[in-house]
Amino acid sequence: MVDVSPAYDAVAPLYAELFSDVLESLPFERALLAAFAERVRGSGPVLDVGCGPGHVTAHLTGLGLTAFGVDLSPAMVDLARRAHPDLRFEVGTMTALDLADGVLGGVLASYSTIHLPPPLLPGVFAEFRRVLAPGGHLLIGFFAGDDALPREFDHKVAPAYRWSPDRLAELLREAGFAEVARLVREPGAGERFRQAHLLVRARG
Repeated sequence: MVDVSPAYDAVAPLYAELFSDVLESLPFERALLAAFAERVRGSGPVLDVGCGPGHVTAHLTGLGLTAFGVDLSPAMVDLARRAHPDLRFEVGTMTALDLADGVLGGVLASYSTIHLPPPLLPGVFAEFRRVLAPGGHLLIGFFAGDDALPREFDHKVAPAYRWSPDRLAELLREAGFAEVARLVREPGAGERFRQAHLLVRARG
């Protein structure tokens, strides 16, 4: 697996400056996060995996969730802790979460799996399933493509992949999830690709 943490460490301050208020201009994403929060509220803590500077973790907390963040980049975690000192942030990897089985009510993976080489994705989905309680929910955001196979592209920080929503939903089903909803929208200002989100539930 390629370690993208040095690349994200290098851009962490600029990333935080550019994206910490990005949800204000994304009404569809805010609506989906609200639906996710309604689904998981009261069912256990929620992990924001690949939390970056912590802005979405804080948003989830504002929606009434007990949310905490994990990120591969120590610089991102440091920024998140400084910006949100009342919340919990840890350095960690989604390929081996430091959590017991079935302890979470929800997992948010907002564009945090995009850099994973495709062969690693089923294992990461299995790890998300492991830490979720039966009936817990996963919300995953990614760049949408039309091809049956994932297509690599030149992301500004590190190489990344676009996925067909149908193919990603199939991998999630194979990992023990049932699809609840999906959102695919056209690119907005400054965006290159369609944006996709899948909300799935861990089967018991």
